[in-house]
Amino acid sequence: MTETNYWLMKSEPDAYSIDNLEADGTTIWDGIRNYQARNFMRKMNIGDQVFFYHSNCKPPGIIGLMEVIDKNIIDPTQFDQNSKYFDPKSNRASPRWDCVKVKFISKFKEILSLQELRSLFIEDDLIVVKKGNRLSITPVKEESAKLLLDNLKFNLQNS
Repeated sequence: MTETNYWLMKSEPDAYSIDNLEADGTTIWDGIRNYQARNFMRKMNIGDQVFFYHSNCKPPGIIGLMEVIDKNIIDPTQFDQNSKYFDPKSNRASPRWDCVKVKFISKFKEILSLQELRSLFIEDDLIVVKKGNRLSITPVKEESAKLLLDNLKFNLQNS
């Protein structure tokens, strides 16, 4: 059995929120068009825990927890000409983009804001606190994940 790793994945709540994931139960995390973020996603394993981060909102921050349940899924949006994630350079024989499938675990009672995260962590411990960080997927060190989980009060209603 592989060791559980921890990740942070960002989504704008008006595009896809923790409430959407809770209602859906599961989703594929498609539309990633940054090679470094994609490469982080390729390192994910089934069972890895993922902090759901609402970005580009007030306040931005960690709002929930999800789990990787499938990996190495070809991102269908790269072939959809009507999608904003369409990639004309990608082809079905050798796709550029893939994704993982995640399931809802819990929604936190309160958002752990970026400001609060910056008071708890330095950028070496949690990449999201780095000024100018634009990556939508980042690894979270185990020690940082344990601290986050110990300090977050979350709703235990599983879907």
